[in-house]
This record gives sequence, structure tokens and C-alpha cells, in this order.
Amino acid sequence: MSDSSMNQIPKASPEGLKSNSKASEIKDELTILRSLLLDIEPTKLEKLYERLENPEIKPEDISKMLPEAVILRSKQDKQLGEVMVSTVEEAIQVSVKQDHNVLAETLFPIIGPATRKAISTALEEMIQSLNQTLEHSLSFQSFQWRLEAQRTGKSFAEIVLLRTLLYRVEQVFLIHKESGLLLQHLVVKQVTIQDPDLVAAMLTAIQDFIKDSFTVQKGDGIKSLRFGEVTIWIEEGPQALIAAMIRGNPPQELRLVLQEAIEKIHLKFSQEIKDFAGDTEIFDVSKPDLEDCLVVKYKSAAKKNYTYTWILLGVMAIAFGTWGFFTIREQLRWRAYLQKLNSQPGIVVINSQQSFGKYFIRGMRDPLAVDPNTFIQQTNLNPKTVISQWQPYLSLEPEFTTKRVKQLLHPPPTVSLQVDKNGILNVTGYASRQWILQARKLWTFIPGITQFQDKNLGEIELSQLEEYKKQIEQKILFFVEGTVELSSGEVSKLPNLTLSIRNFLNIAKSLEKDVQIQIIGHTNNTGTEQTNMLLSQARAEKILSYFKFQGINTKQLQAIGVSYNQPLQLQLTPDSQNISSRRVSFKVFIANKSD
Repeated sequence: MSDSSMNQIPKASPEGLKSNSKASEIKDELTILRSLLLDIEPTKLEKLYERLENPEIKPEDISKMLPEAVILRSKQDKQLGEVMVSTVEEAIQVSVKQDHNVLAETLFPIIGPATRKAISTALEEMIQSLNQTLEHSLSFQSFQWRLEAQRTGKSFAEIVLLRTLLYRVEQVFLIHKESGLLLQHLVVKQVTIQDPDLVAAMLTAIQDFIKDSFTVQKGDGIKSLRFGEVTIWIEEGPQALIAAMIRGNPPQELRLVLQEAIEKIHLKFSQEIKDFAGDTEIFDVSKPDLEDCLVVKYKSAAKKNYTYTWILLGVMAIAFGTWGFFTIREQLRWRAYLQKLNSQPGIVVINSQQSFGKYFIRGMRDPLAVDPNTFIQQTNLNPKTVISQWQPYLSLEPEFTTKRVKQLLHPPPTVSLQVDKNGILNVTGYASRQWILQARKLWTFIPGITQFQDKNLGEIELSQLEEYKKQIEQKILFFVEGTVELSSGEVSKLPNLTLSIRNFLNIAKSLEKDVQIQIIGHTNNTGTEQTNMLLSQARAEKILSYFKFQGINTKQLQAIGVSYNQPLQLQLTPDSQNISSRRVSFKVFIANKSD
């Protein structure tokens, strides 16, 4: 209490102070007594009285007391939860309508792990079943099981499980002995069950029938029942019994498991079983003890010696690998052979196939194309395995057209032939007149040739005619001064000159050319003009007579004397100029006959 409040209290008399002090002591003693009786601290007790004296209940007080009140009420019975179900469902519906993302985000951390756990469990069961199935899928016994599966309408995996199963506890019943009611029931997955309450009642009825019909000692009962492949073992306790439905041939050790389970249940739920009045939910806690009774035992696979099997498999693998290697190698060679054929001009593959180790190929081949058998050797194929059928045809590719032109026209080495993509034959170089005339007639018979171009083709006779003309005009014969006698060594020039003139005249005749050869005599400027003219004419006449004597037709030869009017076009010294003036030179004229 503060000092200001103390000052506001009126002063009391000594007698009043004594009475007040005594009352206060009595009040404190009562407070302590109440706290001891109610087991509440004095401070909390004072607050409780203050609340009782205050008729108004504040929301803050309720919020503090509500969690504790809910906990206390939940421990008493399940009425609070049943009442709140509808309220919680309506609240969830309103929340989802307002914003479904709130509930989705809240459940997300739970749904993920739950889904993964469910998938993991399903996969483990599937793998276990698959392993069992695969282990027995290739044996002779598996075929019998498949026939049994078809006959009975069951799946092959189920038949495998049944035939490889030593024993399996499929169902466990916890039954109240006095009433015969079912307290708890467990069953393994994928097992078809009947109404467990009906089964429990049936077992109880059988027990009672046996006890009423036969003389048995107190506490004795049915220990086992057998129906075909199913056996029921029963283990009794003072107030309850366990009935296990077993498929297969269980060992006696399984009874110890059942006995331990019924003992544990009586130890934990002795009073609950004794006071049982129909509520079975309190026995849900006994499920772990009952689950220990759901035992499954399969046949263990006998260890076998697979040495010969592995050897056989190894030999088969080696044989298969070797066969595969050679097969793949032959396939690669065959493909390489086809690629080479398709890349060759003049060869068209129409069809190819393989059958019984043989390769069949059919197509068309130009006679000028390469022989397909050469590629068989290049690709290392066995020629005996390749059976070919080629139909002849004419390829119009420029390469083959050019070959046909050469085969038909036989061009001389001085002629070049080229065929373009449009089928135009271009002929260049030099050839004889006869060959040119023949080529102009024959090109029309060559397949693939559309035009014949010979504007760059010259007649070889014209070239030779020009060559002989050049040789004749280059010849110069020198004479002794003042005479018609040839100088020393000049006579040796005459045979070659004679041959050139003869060939020139022959070629000109074959070409039907009009030609004329002038034999021009020259002198130096010594002496009179008249004398020099006579001397130069005489020198030319002497050379003409020599040609005539050699059998040359001189009708196309003409001797002319020009004295020194036509000097030699050479850069010579005065002495050599004087000597060169005493000469005979030649001039050749060529013209067409029409000209």
C-alpha cells in the first residue's frame, strides 16, 4: 500500500487498533487454513476470492483458463471432440471458400512426406512380389504354376507366393472369453476376409459346443482347427484368447509367439478386459502386440552349383558376340559397297536386299561405267555372296558422252573434245580436213550431243601450209660476185628447200588453194643497171631450172630479177651487205581458187 493511501486512513484509537490487529491475525489464519485445505497458494486464493466477489467475467480471464479447461475436459471423455467436429468442418469449408491457398500451404509440408512414404511402401511391396515372381518365372515348376493360375483364376504372383510359402499368419483375433465378442482384429494386406465379428462368434460357438458335447476338464479348450490349407491356432488366457488364422504348415515355435502376445495383453489390459462392457476402442493400444503375431516365412532357395550354367552362358555369349561381330562387319561392308556404287556415274541401284547370308542387288549400268565387281574386292566382301543383275543403259552424263565421242570420231592428238551439261560438243585444236568433214557428219549419231562447235578447230593442212611457206621464205641462196655460181656451201641448202617446196605444193593442191612461189634474183650495186638486171634474172632462172630438174611442176614457180632494188632487211656491215646482195630469195603467195 502506498504512502498516500496510508495518509488518507483516519487515525484510530488504541483500542480500535488492538481490535483491528486481532481481526487481521484471525483473517490471516483463516486464509492459511483455506489454502491448506484446498491445496492452493495463499496469493492465488486471494485472487480467487476477488474473482468470486466480482460478478463480471472478463474475456481475458476466459482466454487464460480456456486451454486448461479444454485439456481437463478432453481427459474426461470424448464428448468435447464430438461436439467440435461440426464446428471445425464448417470453419474449414468457410476457409476454403475464402482462400483455398491457405489450407493448401498448411497441408503442403504434411502431404509431401505422406505421399512419399506411401509410394515407398507400395514400391517395396511391388519389388518384393516382383522378385518372388522373377525368381520362379523360368523354371519348369513355373509353367505348372501358370497353368494353375489360369485354372483357378488367380494371378501368377499370388500362386508363386502360395507355393513358395512355408506359413503365413494372415489374421489375428483377440476375443473376450466370457462374452465371445471381438476385442481387436488384424489382417495382412491382399487377404480376403469375412466379417471378423462373425468369425469370432463362430469360434466361441465351436468352443462352447465342444465343451457341452464332450467331457473336458475345466480350462481345456480347442487348440487348433484345420480347414483345407488354413489352420486356426488358439491360445487362451484367463479372460481373453488369441485366434491366429494360418496358411501353410506353422512350426511349434509360433505358439510361443501367440502365448507371449496373450500374456502381454493380460498384463496391460487385465482390468479393462475384466470390466469389458462393449467398448473396444480401449484395446487399440494392443495392436503392436498382435502385429508381432503376423509372421510370414517363405521357402529359402536351395544353394545350387551354377558352374556349368555359367560356362554354358559364357560360351553362348562368346558365340553370340562372335556372330554379332561378323554380322555387323558384313553389314558395314555391304553398306560401303552400296555407297560406292551410288557414288559412281553410270550406275543406278534400283533394289538391294539380304536373305540367308546372300546379298542381292539389281540396277542399271552404262557399258562405259566402272565394273561393279571391282568394288566388291575393295570392300572385302565375299564375291560368292553377292548376286548382281545389271541392265545396260546409256548414261547422258557428260563424262560418258565424251567417251562415246572419242570412240566414234577417233580424234587426233592435236584435237581436244569437251561436252558441257547442255550436250554441246566443243572441238578445239588442229585436225586434217578429212577428219573435220567426217566429224561434222557423224556427231549427229552420238546420244546426248545437241550441238557441234568447231569454230576453234583449225585444219592441220593450213597450219602445215603456213609452216612450209615460212620455211621457203626464210631460205636465201648466195652467189659468187658477177656470176651465176652459188657460193661455197650453198648447194647443200637446195635438197631441203626442194622438199619444202614439193610438200607445200602438194598441200596446197589438197586444200584447193591457188599458190605461187616467186624466185627473186638480186645483185649488188656494182656495174650498170642493165647488166645487174640480166645477172639477177639469170640467177633466178638457174634456181628455177634446178627445181624443174628435181621434178617439181614449175607452173606455180616464177623467176624474177630485181637487181639491187630490194635490199635484204638485215642489219649488216658494209662488207656483208655487199655479199648478201648477191642472192636469190623466195616469196610465197596463197589464195583460194574462188579468189
